[in-house]
Amino acid sequence: MSNDLGALVRSELFKRKMKQKELAEMLGISSVYLSDIINGRKDGPKAQEHIKHIRKILNV
Repeated sequence: MSNDLGALVRSELFKRKMKQKELAEMLGISSVYLSDIINGRKDGPKAQEHIKHIRKILNV
């Protein structure tokens, strides 16, 4: 996930008063793994699928 997209996700979570842990639960992944995706430490095919779901959930 690019830095811009990571910042966008954090911004959307803040606007919705939602925690990363809540988003991770919605995605069925750990909050640590979600953090790795958001911060660009994970970017493989599986992470790309999760990014699609993140975009859909947050409408970004």
